[in-house]
Amino acid sequence: MSRASQEQRPLRVEREAAPGVAVVTLDRPERLNAIDLGLAEELAAVWRSLRGDDSVRAVVLTGSGTRAFCTGIDRDTRVPQPASPYSQDDPLLTVGPKANDLWKPVIAAVEGMACGGAFYLLGEAEFVIAGASAAFFDPHTAYGMVSAYEAALMAQRMPYGEVARMVLTGTAERMSARRAHQIGLVSQVTEDGGAVAAAVELAAVVAGYPTEAVQGTVRALWAAHQTARDHAFALAPHLVALGNLPGERQAELFAGRERGAFRTR
Repeated sequence: MSRASQEQRPLRVEREAAPGVAVVTLDRPERLNAIDLGLAEELAAVWRSLRGDDSVRAVVLTGSGTRAFCTGIDRDTRVPQPASPYSQDDPLLTVGPKANDLWKPVIAAVEGMACGGAFYLLGEAEFVIAGASAAFFDPHTAYGMVSAYEAALMAQRMPYGEVARMVLTGTAERMSARRAHQIGLVSQVTEDGGAVAAAVELAAVVAGYPTEAVQGTVRALWAAHQTARDHAFALAPHLVALGNLPGERQAELFAGRERGAFRTR
């Protein structure tokens, strides 16, 4: 692959950020690191490749630029759906490390916005480090969509009332890094621009331990929540099919949104 074509890829992987540490960077800053079908495929491929790379024992996941970690599915993405009413394809279900059977620890480093489908990624990270200006929210309900997978994942990371407030207030409210730290969604808040460095430093510590013990611990932690998650995910597509407004109506609500009309807590 030519250097030019590599630079155009929506995902960057730096395998020597620190001994045993890889940094995976969503690299679509012009689209706020939103996930289109190409990036979804690249994420799945990267997680699978890291499974067999013994030189990598811990991973940092972040987004390019300062405006956003990730804003979920790219609004311009059209996902072909089967004709059957019993099937619905969600490309974000395969973007996380656990969905691709990667049990090496992943630390998320968040700068800027993390919203909507970003929680598919944050929900499969071991813990989250955030810059001081990071903000978390879920716009689904404001645009006539059910927050099902996102809510289920965050219910394992946050108190019920905090998840409910976030997913039900939609675009009207954003959770600050400070508040996210208070409730346990974020484990550490750094100065703006410092999240990746802090995450790499911790990842290097973890990468220095025997990887078999580390990966076994990650699997044990995941198992503690997996049954509830699997039940919620089994119900999610039915709730989405029943509760989502038609696509054209969602688009109207999105186009008519008031930019900047939110408060941060």
